Order: sequence, then C-alpha cells, then structure tokens
Amino acid sequence: MSQLKVLIKRLDPSVPLPHYAKGGDAGADLVTTKDFTLAPGERALIPTGISIALPDGYVALVHPRSGLAIKHGVTLVNTPGTIDAGYRGEIACILINHDSKESIAFKKGDRIAQLVIQQVERAEFIEVEELPGSGRGSDGFGSTGVA
Repeated sequence: MSQLKVLIKRLDPSVPLPHYAKGGDAGADLVTTKDFTLAPGERALIPTGISIALPDGYVALVHPRSGLAIKHGVTLVNTPGTIDAGYRGEIACILINHDSKESIAFKKGDRIAQLVIQQVERAEFIEVEELPGSGRGSDGFGSTGVA
C-alpha cells in the first residue's frame, strides 16, 4: 500500500509530530503545545504546534478523541474541523468541556484530537428547475423513525 506524503512544519520543536497509535488507525494524534484547564461549559482555541501542506485534491479533517468525549465530556466545537489543501497556518482545535460540574486540566503534549487525511472530489454545481426523484424524496430529520 502506498502512503501519501504530507509535508509538515513543526512550529513548536518540543511537541511530537502527529502519529498513528496503532496499525490501521485512520486518525493521527494531535497534541497541545501548552498546559490549560477547561472549566465546565468553557471552549478554547488550542494550538497543536504544527502546520501542513497537503496536495491538491486532499483535505485534513480534525476529529475529536472518543476517550476524551466519553470520560470527560470534552469534544470539538466544529466537528470535524476542515484543513484545506491551500492552508499553511497552524492547526488549532476548538475544544469544549460539556461536563456540567468538573473542570479538566491538560498538560503540554496531551493528545487532544486526531487528524484524518482524505481525498476529496471537486463538484460542478448545475442549477436545475427540478431534481430527479428518489426513494427518500424530501423526507428529513427523523423520517426513518426514532430508534
């Protein structure tokens, strides 16, 4: 299997580069560059100390870590965060603490999110008067039942 080559710039030399924890993982771990605490309901923009250069036709998606979500109620506000191929700035994560009672403290180097790289298609949008029919039609939220 060939691997996509992603150019990466370490903006903080003390943090590790993103890495896959286990073989077959889709997401590479991102870490924080600083110590911080999130109070209940608080959100904060947290730097990761890296920037990347993706080839055209690719996107990096920043996803929350499931362990932080289930154990502490911490997730990303804009899930997934989108890093376009042309963006060269620092990757940062907008974390939020959904726990109603407990603050959570993070230390520099703690894993806060994961980065998934995907190939994307560019669409040509064609305006029409009517869309073709489908089995679902315009049925939306909850249309397939509650469970």
